[in-house]
Amino acid sequence: METKNVMIVGVGGQGSLLASKLLGRILLTKGMDVKVSEVHGMSQRGGSVETYVRFGEKVYSPIIDKGEADYIVSFELLEAARYLPYLKKGGVIVTNTQKMDPMPVITGAAVYPENLVDKMEKAGAKVDALDCLSLAEQAGTSKAVNLVLMGRLSHYFDFSKEDWMKAIEDCVPAKFLEANKKAFELGANK
Repeated sequence: METKNVMIVGVGGQGSLLASKLLGRILLTKGMDVKVSEVHGMSQRGGSVETYVRFGEKVYSPIIDKGEADYIVSFELLEAARYLPYLKKGGVIVTNTQKMDPMPVITGAAVYPENLVDKMEKAGAKVDALDCLSLAEQAGTSKAVNLVLMGRLSHYFDFSKEDWMKAIEDCVPAKFLEANKKAFELGANK
C-alpha cells in the first residue's frame, strides 16, 4: 500500500491533537504502520497548530513536505488556505467554514481574506467545506468541531462506522463521549 498523508491544521485549543490521535488509533487497529507528528506554534496563545498523520505498509518519517498531503483537515478557513501548498495534486481539503481572526486582523494590520473556498478551488484543490461549529453546537458542545471534521473525513476512508466509534471510545474521556459521538455522526451524515 502506498503511503498516505493527512495534515490536520488549526488554531491552538481546537482539538487537532485529539483528531490526529483518533485517526492514528483507527489506522493502527487496521494493521497499518502509522507515524504521527505534532508541530505546536504558539498554540496556547491561539497560534497555528499542525499535526501530520502518515500511514501505509511501511512509513519511515512522520513529516509531510509541500505537495505531499493527500488530505488537509482544517479547523478554520484561513488555516486551510495557509497550508494549501502542502496539498498534492488531486488532494482534498476538508475544512470548517469558521473564521477566526489572526492577530494581524485583530490589530487592524491586515484584513481577513474573502472567498477563500473559491480561491482554493481555483488553485486546483478539491474543497469539502462544512459549518462544523454549528453541527458541534447541535451535538451539545462547541468543543466537538474536531469530531465533526473527523466525521466528514470518514467519507474518504473505507472504515466502518463501528471502527470509528471504537476509536472514539478509546480516545475520548467518558464524560464527553456521547456529545463527541453525536458530533461525529453529524459530520458523517452531511
